[in-house]
Amino acid sequence: MSSAKSFQSPLGSIPVDEAALDQIRNLPAVTTLDAAHDHEHSLEAHLPFLQIALDEFKLVPLVVGDAAANEVEVVLNELWGGEETCMVVSSDLSHYHEYQAAQQIDRDTARAIESLNWQELNDPRACGCHAICGLLRAAREHGLRCRIVDLRNSGDTSGRRDRVVGYGAFVFTEN
Repeated sequence: MSSAKSFQSPLGSIPVDEAALDQIRNLPAVTTLDAAHDHEHSLEAHLPFLQIALDEFKLVPLVVGDAAANEVEVVLNELWGGEETCMVVSSDLSHYHEYQAAQQIDRDTARAIESLNWQELNDPRACGCHAICGLLRAAREHGLRCRIVDLRNSGDTSGRRDRVVGYGAFVFTEN
């Protein structure tokens, strides 16, 4: 976790949820490490969208790094709340395959995510597989279902198709 008290985006400041961080601070897999956030851009990419969609909210910024899926699951379960809680897990999918190969790999990954089958995911399928697997484990425990919103890769937007990066958007809801 970060020691920052707020995060900034072009749309303004987002306060960090200090109470939530205090709630997980003593878990074995949680530590304060600002350097982990230095080169991590996924949070910055999501913040403006969250600010538009949610208006005002508090943030619990965590970088998973090498934490195991079961450790991520413990953290998510500790933070799990009611309808007021929104969890966003971010990861690219496959990296640097040819367009059609990436489509197949990412479709297989999407099927595993939709079926909450965390055992099928690994690093080549998604660089953030530990975070995704932790979410899938927690989602299964909480009786959520998952549906895909969209699945694309960089070849769909940049035009270059010899080395693409996969992306997917998924929504988890109660059964």
